[in-house]
Amino acid sequence: MAQFVEFFSNHLGLSAMWVISLGAIVFYHQRTGSQGVGSQQLVMLINRKGAVVVDVREKKEFEVGHIVDSINIPLAKLKQRLTELKKHQEKPVVVVCKLGQHSGEAAKTLQEAGHTEVYKLTGGLTEWKAQSLPLIQK
Repeated sequence: MAQFVEFFSNHLGLSAMWVISLGAIVFYHQRTGSQGVGSQQLVMLINRKGAVVVDVREKKEFEVGHIVDSINIPLAKLKQRLTELKKHQEKPVVVVCKLGQHSGEAAKTLQEAGHTEVYKLTGGLTEWKAQSLPLIQK
């Protein structure tokens, strides 16, 4: 423990950067405060609770491959197209993007619009593909 204190005192700049980085990560996760679910949990939510999957990727990416019965609403157009999801307000909503980076922002938007049970797919569609789960291709 004494070595940690000595390290921090000798390297104040590095220590401050570490604390700031940690604070930024915590702040980011609070800002996008939706719960993440894995691929298997998503399948269970769909089968047991009739969850709605909202894919926030662009239309071209969506057509290359998407989860069965998912609704494509690009992230840039989500606020304008929230009315399309009003009929699903009582169901769980799972937001999917390519890598899981943009789904937090979309989930926050849906929560602000009144959806109570909003999740994001951890790892995005990349993780879904890595687990060899089915995709619909046009």
